[in-house]
Amino acid sequence: MQSCALATLFVIFACSAESENDVPSSHGGSTHKGGATSVGGSLVDHGGTPGGVNPGAGGTSAGGSSPISGGSSSFGGSPVGPTGGMAHGGSGPGAGGHFGFGGSTGTGGSKASGGSGGKASGTGGTGAGGMSSSSGGAPALDCNATMPSSGTKHTGDGRGGSGNLAWELWANTPQNGSITTFSTPAFQTDWNNAGDFLARIGFEWGNSGKTYDTYGTISAQFASKKSGSGGGYSYIGIYGWSTSPCVEFYIVDDSFNGMPVNPGNTTNKGTVNIDGGDYIMYTRQTSGTGGSRCNGVSNWAQYYSVRKTARSCGTISITKHFDAWKAASMPLGNMLEAKILVEVGGGNGSVQFPVANVMAVK
Repeated sequence: MQSCALATLFVIFACSAESENDVPSSHGGSTHKGGATSVGGSLVDHGGTPGGVNPGAGGTSAGGSSPISGGSSSFGGSPVGPTGGMAHGGSGPGAGGHFGFGGSTGTGGSKASGGSGGKASGTGGTGAGGMSSSSGGAPALDCNATMPSSGTKHTGDGRGGSGNLAWELWANTPQNGSITTFSTPAFQTDWNNAGDFLARIGFEWGNSGKTYDTYGTISAQFASKKSGSGGGYSYIGIYGWSTSPCVEFYIVDDSFNGMPVNPGNTTNKGTVNIDGGDYIMYTRQTSGTGGSRCNGVSNWAQYYSVRKTARSCGTISITKHFDAWKAASMPLGNMLEAKILVEVGGGNGSVQFPVANVMAVK
């Protein structure tokens, strides 16, 4: 998370002299972020070291090592997968313990040879679709897609799903937010003064020991509609983790706070043009006891690609960002997850994603 976790899952930041935006919007710290998971079991803390000059919404301090929101609660639940429960790390939330979700990528609207989907069986909404059944390519993106129906609403900290429908929900105040998931790659999320709040859906590969290139070309299609407010910081885009090296990463395409957002306290690594837009690349180090998704690691890197102009619909060529980071001396390790994320630092709002489709094509 911006520190997160997440999901998996996914603060207060000071802008560096190299930053290109003067609105710090980060968070994290030695805050242990918590809430009970649905699996029970042993407790796993997570959090990172806070910093920055402006507190996020709900924050209790303007900087230093004070927690932003939530305090020292612990995140319960034994690990679903091989290495540990949820983690929410660093100066940006991460949302993830180590758990392995498998499954195929194609769950959305069926079609014979491309096109924009069709009706997803049993949902009544526009098929946001998995992969094209005959050509193996991505479905056409429908920026006017409507939300499917017959979803399942989840509240409280939790996770579930499989394939590219693996989801996670985490908040400082767990009962003040929700995520609604569907049988197609789509989701809806809302929050009401939930503190640091994260909701996301996509691939959870778990501790597979595989680098991103072994999954083929990773990309995402999204169409979103936001309303309300997102507090002191907010990110809409892609989120994930890698191990060896331990990296928490963001690709930010939109925000309630205007674009380009500045995570704060970062090193500017240049600008890259991907998918028709310019992205500012940032990196920084963060730390926290139990905060990362990497076993035994309490100090890790955060990578960002921040789009200069906001967009609410489009294709995100995730692999191209990974390649650009590598060229800028920002290497990734073994992939844990890549998901479409909403993260906010307070406020009262919602985001609908009739399309939230993360794809990996070999």
